[in-house]
Amino acid sequence: MTEFDTPVLDNHLHLDPVNGRGADAATDFAAAGGTHLLVLNKPSWHLVGEVDEPDDFREVFDITVDVTMDAADRLEGTAWPVLGVHPALISQLLDRGFDVEGARDLMIGGLEVAAEYAAEGPALALKSGRPHYDVDDAVWEASNAVMREAFELAAEVGCPVQLHTEGGEDFTEVAEWAEDRGLPRDRVVKHYSGGTLTGPIPSVLANRDELAVAAERGEAFLMETDFIDDPDRPGAVLGPKTVPKRVRWMLEQGWEDAVRNAHVDTPARVYGIDTEATLE
Repeated sequence: MTEFDTPVLDNHLHLDPVNGRGADAATDFAAAGGTHLLVLNKPSWHLVGEVDEPDDFREVFDITVDVTMDAADRLEGTAWPVLGVHPALISQLLDRGFDVEGARDLMIGGLEVAAEYAAEGPALALKSGRPHYDVDDAVWEASNAVMREAFELAAEVGCPVQLHTEGGEDFTEVAEWAEDRGLPRDRVVKHYSGGTLTGPIPSVLANRDELAVAAERGEAFLMETDFIDDPDRPGAVLGPKTVPKRVRWMLEQGWEDAVRNAHVDTPARVYGIDTEATLE
């Protein structure tokens, strides 16, 4: 077992072998005591530039799969890719001259490609959501349509969905949309969450205040850094060593049950992964 006598999972970070440190950041995570990673593909425009058709996303996904496998080799546990279409792409496409319907359809097409990787391996989950900034009603509805399609695709292939959305605490309606499409709400994860989220499973950003709330609440949650691997913003959002450091702090506070919740029980419940069995 690890130095903490528990697996340590960062549920949401990015590794960018094109512009950033790539798998070297996973080495830092492991050195701090981390064992498992879920690696989200960065927005397509960061990795490959413009996308014009669904197959253009394959390069984005292949880059992410490759760097995830490289990261896995550096861990005592392993790493899994989570693949999909960043919801802010809709604004990028509109700026390039797409109409709303065309942008929506291209994003759904990209999710259909990602679903192939989830159905056949190696992707563990899909990534979708809606803009975290103000948009007009047409863009909002198109974005919600994309997200609902992600739920349907995930239900078809039997995988979870990680969501990138606006802030807030009550996403019950979104969880109900997933259930209406055959995806249980405990297979929907909202990344960059606080400790009091309702609806999907919260992936709590690893700051002490929110982790304390989640630990005391006692419900299912995950931990993340949302490390973006941008050389112009080193350590943003949080650095790759942060989750192991917070696990150490939580254990010092006596929150052993919360640590097991976030790093063993909830990953098994949401993703069907065994973080203990996958330790070397």
